[in-house]
Amino acid sequence: MSVMDKLKGMLKGHEDQAGKGVDKAGDFADEKTQGKYSGQVDSAQDKLKQQLGRDQGTPPQ
Repeated sequence: MSVMDKLKGMLKGHEDQAGKGVDKAGDFADEKTQGKYSGQVDSAQDKLKQQLGRDQGTPPQ
């Protein structure tokens, strides 16, 4: 069992809270880097949310 599978199992039913945490962490990273890597941070946030299942209703891009 991979780490991502374990995380998904632990977060099942709490996808919205996990998504908020991902957003908050991304905002923190943007703040600390003064937005220098905002594109990469946004991309990482989107991919992580997809992996965690928060964006199940939206099709992959």
